Amino acid sequence: MAEQRWTLKVNGRTQQVDAAGDTPLLYVLQNDLALRGPRFGCGLAQCGSCSVLIDDREVRACITPLASAVGHSITTLEGIATWYGQRKGIRAPSLHPVQQALIDEQAPQCGYCMNGIVIKSAELLDRNPKPTEAEIRSALSGHLCRCGTYPSILRAVQKAAGT
Repeated sequence: MAEQRWTLKVNGRTQQVDAAGDTPLLYVLQNDLALRGPRFGCGLAQCGSCSVLIDDREVRACITPLASAVGHSITTLEGIATWYGQRKGIRAPSLHPVQQALIDEQAPQCGYCMNGIVIKSAELLDRNPKPTEAEIRSALSGHLCRCGTYPSILRAVQKAAGT
């Protein structure tokens, strides 16, 4: 596919990028827009490191073509606190409650999975403010943590649900 100019709405800002329409959204976010939240993990949409919200739903940016994101609202880790504030009708906090809870529970180790964990947890809590442990486990089942901090992650999401 030939390169062309695309207009994206990322974290509330309109951005222009020049790329082929079949370029993975992850590459555009990282390389063209210098966003470091979404990460390349597996390239197969199986680990969750590349997760972003498109129109308030988690998607895997490593397999999402740029052209399919045009006309939609994209939220990355860098914009998740602002997204939260807008959804709640409050001034945006410096961190999303999930981010703060993960810090409080000392869940991040290498941090590679945290982008996807935060994105998916934020989506879950937006749709279901009081999820059960089983619902949290189910929501995060497609997110791989190489360090195995799942118990701390679970506690953090439960803590964020209580805020």
